[in-house]
Amino acid sequence: MDSWLSGLSQHGYSILYAAVFLEAVGIPVPAALAMLIAGAAAARGSLHPGRTVVTALSAMMTGDTTLFLLGRYTGWWLLSLLCRLSLNPESCILRAADSFYKRGRMLLVVAKFVPGINTIAPPMAGSMNMRLFQFLPLDLAGAVLYAGAYLGLGGIFTDTIGAVTHGYQAFGRALGWVVMAALAVYLAFLIRAWIKGRTLRTVPFASPVEVARALSKDSALVYDVRSHGYYDSTATRIRGSKRLDPNALNQIDLQFPAGMHIYLYCTCVREATSARVARVLLDKGVHSAVIKGGLRAWKKAGLPVEPVPPDEIAALPGFDT
Repeated sequence: MDSWLSGLSQHGYSILYAAVFLEAVGIPVPAALAMLIAGAAAARGSLHPGRTVVTALSAMMTGDTTLFLLGRYTGWWLLSLLCRLSLNPESCILRAADSFYKRGRMLLVVAKFVPGINTIAPPMAGSMNMRLFQFLPLDLAGAVLYAGAYLGLGGIFTDTIGAVTHGYQAFGRALGWVVMAALAVYLAFLIRAWIKGRTLRTVPFASPVEVARALSKDSALVYDVRSHGYYDSTATRIRGSKRLDPNALNQIDLQFPAGMHIYLYCTCVREATSARVARVLLDKGVHSAVIKGGLRAWKKAGLPVEPVPPDEIAALPGFDT
């Protein structure tokens, strides 16, 4: 028994940290269950209460701060990714931004208890330029409330939880399998994305210089298909390009001038959005290609860009910087 308790005290914290952190960054791991049983284990003496609390809080704060900083430095791209399951990702962001602006500071305190919001709140705060020193205490308050509730309940109902889980050893095994299953699902997602990416590589690519040459001959049109649209008032785009919403391809009548070559660009990894749109256009018989490297490669080549017209920018609320 002593050796079992020793092993539990060594590995139980790692399991708890992994579960809470993975949930914080959006991976569907049952962190609440992990904290319930960790609270019960702490009440029984298998885990140190103070260390258990610190483990849960540090995992939450690490995950939330990571998403906050990603939201700050990737802007609305991360939010569009998190809203991908919505039927209209652009509308999802607009609604979420307005709601968060109105209730943002207090929403951070209770967001942990609301599935979906718990993941989107930190990057939303970062994207809307909330100061880090404002975010951290509010997020910590929410983390304390969330961890305190489940760890406390675990301690209060330790006998019931013990009967259900047959002790923390069973929890460790079960949660270990859950974490492994979550990682397996994530790996499967990566493999699927890789396979899909291989399929999309069949679309033609063109270098920025080639596209600029075609534009100079008035034989091409360039479309901006960034999935996050125009939310930043300082946003720029390739000079002369037009907006094509990749999330509404099935809702618009795609008509392009005859004889024109259509070039697409975005800012995502491996030009994924551009490749997806190009595949749709090619299937419809439209002669199209993707600008290799997207907007970044265009700028790096020193080719001309222009500010996005004010009437095309979706004004979003933001916290004072």
